[in-house]
Amino acid sequence: MRLVKRAPLVLLALVGLVAPAPAGAAAKPNPCLDDRLRPSLLCPDLKMKRPFDLSLDPTVKPGRVVLRAGNSIDNVGRGPAELSGVRSGRFGMRARQRIYRRDGGRLGIFTGAKLFFKFVQGQTRYWKWRRAERFELWRLDGRGRRARLVRRGPKRDSCLRDLGHSFPRKRGSPRRRIYPSCSTEPSRRLETIGTSVGWSDIYPASYPEQWIDVTGLRGCFAYRHVVDPSKGIFESNERNNAASRVVRLPYQGGAGGCPGTRPLDPPRAPRADLPIEP
Repeated sequence: MRLVKRAPLVLLALVGLVAPAPAGAAAKPNPCLDDRLRPSLLCPDLKMKRPFDLSLDPTVKPGRVVLRAGNSIDNVGRGPAELSGVRSGRFGMRARQRIYRRDGGRLGIFTGAKLFFKFVQGQTRYWKWRRAERFELWRLDGRGRRARLVRRGPKRDSCLRDLGHSFPRKRGSPRRRIYPSCSTEPSRRLETIGTSVGWSDIYPASYPEQWIDVTGLRGCFAYRHVVDPSKGIFESNERNNAASRVVRLPYQGGAGGCPGTRPLDPPRAPRADLPIEP
C-alpha cells in the first residue's frame, strides 16, 4: 500500500523534470540524487580516470613547452550516459539527456548540455559534447593540498562513445558497443552520443589539445582532469568527476618527492578494444 500511495507523487515529480524549461529558469534538480526517484532510474556515473602517459612536448607552440596527458571518462553507473541533440544553429545542437527507467521507459531532461560541431586540428569536424571536460594545473602548498589554479589546457569538448570496455563484468554492461565514434556529417539535424555502462571514452596523450602549457613553472603541481564541470549530465555520484596526478616541474617523469605523495608505478593507459579514434 505504501508504494501505491507514493507512485503518483513520483510520477508528478518525473513529469516536472521532463517538461521543457523556460528561458532563464533555474536549473532542474538531479533526479539521480533524489531518494524518491533514484530507485526507479538507471542513472549514469561518469568517473574520470587519473591522467596517464604524461610527457613533455616542445613542438605544439613555438617557444613553449606543454605537458601532455591521456584521459579516460569511465561510466561506472547503472545506466548509459546519453545525450540526444537537435540542431539549433550552424555548428550547434541543443541536447536532452536520456535517463532510462527500470520499468523500460525513459526520461528526457534538458540539463543545459549542448553538442558542437568541433574542428579537430589536422582532421575534420566532429559532433561532440560541448564543455564536457577541463584540464587544470594547480600549485600545491607545503602539505600537498591544492592552493591555486595556475593554468588550464585547451581541451573542452569530447565525444561520448564506447571505445574501451574497461569494466566488462559490471552489471548492465553490454558486450558490444552501443555508441560508435563521433559523426562527421555536417548536415545532421539529430545526433545521439553516449557511453554505456562499463565502457570508457578514451583519448591518448598524443591527441590534439591533450595538454597544459607548463612553460616557466617550477615546483609541485596537481595535473587535474575534470569531467562534466558544467553539470550537463545528471549522475548518481558527482564526487568522482575529477582525478589528478602530482607532478614536479620542470617535468622529469614524476612527482619528485613533492609533499603528500609516495612513489607510484608509471601510469599506464587504459585498454581500448579498437584503435583510438576522434
